[in-house]
Amino acid sequence: MNTSGNSVANSVQDNSAFEYAARGGHFVSGLLNVLIGYIAVRLAFGQSGNADQSGALAALAAQPGGRIALWVAVVAFVALALWRILEAIVGKKSDSDAGSALDRAKAVALAVVYLTFAFSTYGFATGSGEDSGRQNAGYSARLMESGGGKLVLIVVGLIVIGVGGYHIYKGVSKGFLDDLKGHQSEAVVKLGMTGYAAKGAALVGAGILVGVAVLQSDPSKASGIDAAVKTLGAQPYGRILLILAGVGIGLYGLYAFVLARRARM
Repeated sequence: MNTSGNSVANSVQDNSAFEYAARGGHFVSGLLNVLIGYIAVRLAFGQSGNADQSGALAALAAQPGGRIALWVAVVAFVALALWRILEAIVGKKSDSDAGSALDRAKAVALAVVYLTFAFSTYGFATGSGEDSGRQNAGYSARLMESGGGKLVLIVVGLIVIGVGGYHIYKGVSKGFLDDLKGHQSEAVVKLGMTGYAAKGAALVGAGILVGVAVLQSDPSKASGIDAAVKTLGAQPYGRILLILAGVGIGLYGLYAFVLARRARM
């Protein structure tokens, strides 16, 4: 990008209202993960629900004022996605340089993730939201009809496992501290470590189930985190495992609240 383009991007990053809106994306992400964790714990006690983003969005939409909150969430997710796109162009506002090629690639990947979140949230805000588990199972069933489609599913499963593994590594190595500004308390460190490890484990489980679904030709198993959580609950001591998974994902959500306030933008 030319110098004038960089100047425009930098000036946009300096807009405080835009930054607050982008930080709101972290807050909304945290709220949804707390709800997912809550639903997982409810499942442990025999109650119904979908422990994934669609389940959390549906629960939020059902509350008084829920639709309004969802529209606010759409704006926040879009703002955070646009912020990541700017980071891919000129680097982080808090950095003196534009960042490495890897940093830019991560920013683009995160932008895609938050745009996907915005699209899903928009569906529930307009009343047209769908169960992501059923959607994923439907896509998987169509892909399983051909050898190439099965290969695509295996690649997707490996990518999800890789992302989950990265979350676990980031938690164990305390790499998430690089995302925060200033010195962090021991409570924040433990929150990040536990939350990232739990979220990563859930993603690894979801990725493994995609592979199992292909091997068993069972699309229902390739339906995301909800399937992984429910599979966990079906194991010996499943109730305890579900509670631990729910609490862990909820802690990841609480860490996102910290990120909303202290993230290096």
